[in-house]
Formats: sequence, C-alpha cells, structure tokens
Amino acid sequence: MLYFEEPVKGIDHTEATLFGYVPSNSPEIDVKRTRPTVLILPGGGYEMTSDREAEPIAIQYLAAGFNAFVLHYSCSPSTYPTQLLEVAAAMRLLHDNAVEWHVDADRIAVVGFSAGGHLAANFATSAGDDVERQYGYDPDELRPAALLLAYPVVTAGEFAHRGSFDALLGDKNKNDSSALDAVSIEKHIDAKTPPVFVWHTVTDDTVPVENTLQLIAACHAADVPVEAHLYPHGGHGLSLGTIETAWQGNPEAVEPCVQSWFSLSIDWLHRTLD
Repeated sequence: MLYFEEPVKGIDHTEATLFGYVPSNSPEIDVKRTRPTVLILPGGGYEMTSDREAEPIAIQYLAAGFNAFVLHYSCSPSTYPTQLLEVAAAMRLLHDNAVEWHVDADRIAVVGFSAGGHLAANFATSAGDDVERQYGYDPDELRPAALLLAYPVVTAGEFAHRGSFDALLGDKNKNDSSALDAVSIEKHIDAKTPPVFVWHTVTDDTVPVENTLQLIAACHAADVPVEAHLYPHGGHGLSLGTIETAWQGNPEAVEPCVQSWFSLSIDWLHRTLD
C-alpha cells in the first residue's frame, strides 16, 4: 500500500494536506488496475477537521477496494473560498496523478461529514462554480461522479448550523444575505449535481435533520438521484457509530442503529460508479 502526505496550496498563503491511502497493484492480480476513489472531507464546523471522520473512514473504504484520500483543509481564521479552492486543488492532484495513484478519474466520489459535507456539496454542486473559474479551475472537469454526505450542514436559512457559517464566512460576511445565499446548498442543486447519498439522525441536536430534508427536496426537484437514510436516534458527529470512532472512546457514544450506513454506501457507490 502507498501511504503519503501531499501539500495542497491554497490562497492567502494557506496550505492544506492531502493524505493518500492507495492499494499497491500486484502482478498476481492486475498490475495496471485502476480503482474507484473517495476524497474524504472531515467535519468540524470549519473550526477544525475531525480525526474521527478522517483515517478511520479511509481505512474502511480502502478495505472495500477503493483508493482513499483525506483532505485536512484550512479552517478558521481562513474563510471562504479558501476551503473550496483547496478541494479543487486536491481534485486536480487526483486527476494529474491518476496513473501513479491508480485512480480511475471517472469514478471519484467526494465524501463529507457535517461541515465537511457542506464543503463537499459546495464543490460538487454548482454553488462554487463561478468562484472556481475565477481561480483557474474548470468545475465541470473536476466535478465528482458521486456525492456522499453524513449529517451534512446544508442550509444557511432557518435550520442553519450558525457556527459553521460564522466560521466559514468570518465576521465580515457572516451576516451578509448574499454571501449566505451563495453557500446555502439547497439553492444551488441543479442538473450538474451528481447522484447523492445522504444519512442523518432525526434527533441530531447540532445540525438539524431539516438540513438533509431540504437537500432531499432540492435533489428531487432537480431530478438528481438521491438515496437517503434517516435513523431514529443518535447525536451529531457519529462517524461510523462504532467504538473505534466514538468521541474519546466513550462506549455511550456508540450508536448501533447508524452502523449500517457504511455498507449501504459501498453498495450505492458500486451501483453509481460502476
């Protein structure tokens, strides 16, 4: 297996880090084989990137036959569009190094958790297209083939996780209605949006489930394929829902009812990407 860290240059002298987990090709199997790939964006309210939603997720996808990459993007005090452009730069790296990293560039999914889900959707939908073009990226060339979201921050409206948008936009723009509209994902889902897989708990007390409900409604209105799983209970930031990803290893943070999401996502990814 190849494991490496790759710097990702942003704007305003910021730098993110891309962590790669790439299975080695073997002449016993297929020396030229390329694989479907996931680019994972951890959550953290745009104030940090959660380790519980990073390497443990990558390892699971690696075991399922995917190349896995984790982007630890810039957080506050860095503000929009720094994070979006770092995702674009990371995606360009995947395309530019597709042969070396065994990436099938036509089968890349972006996976985002919480605020990382917002960032993933900002990149995959048309919400960030104009900004990406301003900085020399072609959003249509880099757009992923699939979008997978876990308890995502979606709306900047009534059900917003206000802390994420305050950190993303900074003091200058956090109350600017046009800036908020520009990053309110449900307003930017259109025919360019790739198929979506999303899951959430109904009892999430940090990012209300209405974020996902609005996402589903917007996808349905735009004829974007969407598979959604709503679980009856559980808090926010559950990751895999297992003891391995429980907050500080607390057994009370394990949530068995959500643990099915990962196997469901693998089935969905194979149906969507293959």
